[in-house]
Amino acid sequence: MRDLSRRDLLKATAVGAGAVAIPGVIAGSSALAAADGPSSGGEKFPPATLTGRIVRPQSPNYAEASLGWDELFVRYPLVIVFAQETQDVVNALTWARQHDVALRVRSGRHSLEGWSNVDNGIVIDVSELKDVDINTASRTAKLGAGLTQSEAVAALGEYDLAATTGGEGTVGLSGATLGGGLGFLTRYIGMACDNLIGVEIVVAAGADGAKVLHVDPWNHADLLWALRGAGNGNFGIVTSLTYQVAPLESVAYLQVTWPGLDNLHDVFDTWQHTGPFADPRLGTQVEVHPDEILLFAVLAEGSETEARRLLEPLLSIGNPEVVVRIGGWAETYAGFQIPTDEDPAKWKFYSQFTREFFPAEAISIVRRFMEKAPSPDSNFFAQAFGRGAQRQEPFGGAAFPHRDALFYSEPGAGWGTRGEPDSDDAVTPIAQAWIAEFSLAMRPYVDGAYVNVPNIGMAEWEEAYWGRNFPRLRKIKAKYDPHNVFQYEQSIPPATH
Repeated sequence: MRDLSRRDLLKATAVGAGAVAIPGVIAGSSALAAADGPSSGGEKFPPATLTGRIVRPQSPNYAEASLGWDELFVRYPLVIVFAQETQDVVNALTWARQHDVALRVRSGRHSLEGWSNVDNGIVIDVSELKDVDINTASRTAKLGAGLTQSEAVAALGEYDLAATTGGEGTVGLSGATLGGGLGFLTRYIGMACDNLIGVEIVVAAGADGAKVLHVDPWNHADLLWALRGAGNGNFGIVTSLTYQVAPLESVAYLQVTWPGLDNLHDVFDTWQHTGPFADPRLGTQVEVHPDEILLFAVLAEGSETEARRLLEPLLSIGNPEVVVRIGGWAETYAGFQIPTDEDPAKWKFYSQFTREFFPAEAISIVRRFMEKAPSPDSNFFAQAFGRGAQRQEPFGGAAFPHRDALFYSEPGAGWGTRGEPDSDDAVTPIAQAWIAEFSLAMRPYVDGAYVNVPNIGMAEWEEAYWGRNFPRLRKIKAKYDPHNVFQYEQSIPPATH
């Protein structure tokens, strides 16, 4: 995307083109000039005008612009600002503060409890910030916060490079990384947040303004630590992310299918005793559906023969169907994506980590709940951790605390038809109850939770997401956002002393 000049922006957002006009001037150079550190004093900023691509309730594309991936949640914001450059974010945050308007930050729209949207407030959307700057000599990549995971994988793949992402391509890269970021490459090169070495972020400044900070291990290192696992909408608005990326030329990808659930105990028990302890180049996921069991495996820089050897204890169970692909990571990743319009419209999940092997009773609970799942798209998903690169914190540390887990898991239910707001409404309370009962039944065998898959209504969610890191996060919040400008249902509150 080309950079727009200030004049272009003003033309594009003239009142007749859908801008929100507030008397005054754009909060410009003064905000950027103050980007050398946090400021919580009483400095007043010039009145701000919204810039960027502005969508209001009167705009013809408002319904689409306000809709998230999970259509279970519908919000009606006062205005949506699609930033075209960092200054648009500065202006929008300043405007929100000066007009005492609730705000939310959005990138890929996959906030699973709808927290990236808000009624009667402003949504600051960074999804159109898609710049890519890859330095092959230093193996670093500066990526716009609007890239999806698929777009990031594709951009890096052109140079046979990779960073960890989750498996679903339409998820925003920024949101996934700032909450931790786990996927097939976690055991090989660490969490996505572990590879994060630099951030451009817009934070609140003074009494009513905003400014840009450039964060790395030597500048605002405490904020970088917090953004590595607790950065989603808590401290500011990230506009670009810089990663240390890894060379990755080829992967072996296997998809293994067992019809029905009769092999579940043997498959899951064998997987939990092998997947977390296999060669760290091997990333594996198990998905249990109402009518089948799936195993997905990615072996970095490996052959089909080697992958089959590593997975032999699983492949020898029953008579599964095995599909193998060998190729570059970017093309492989693109090959297993499911188009959004084929996904159910509404979803509910519950996240959890496991540090001890599931006993037979826990696996039986999974089977019992899958046999009475509320929809065909319900599943129980598990991702191997164990012995791998994620156990080692990056230079400067990270707020993400669940490095010693054997595996991550979540039950999930999907229902409804996209674009039909009332479709399958009768399933909604059934699915909600199923998730609640499933998670309660699993409680003796799991602990902790993943902030990217928030558990609504969970008691002591602060400890579940961040463990003993939470008090430090509150102090950093007080330093960079003392007025608690960035807040939502499970946001981090600033320390009071």
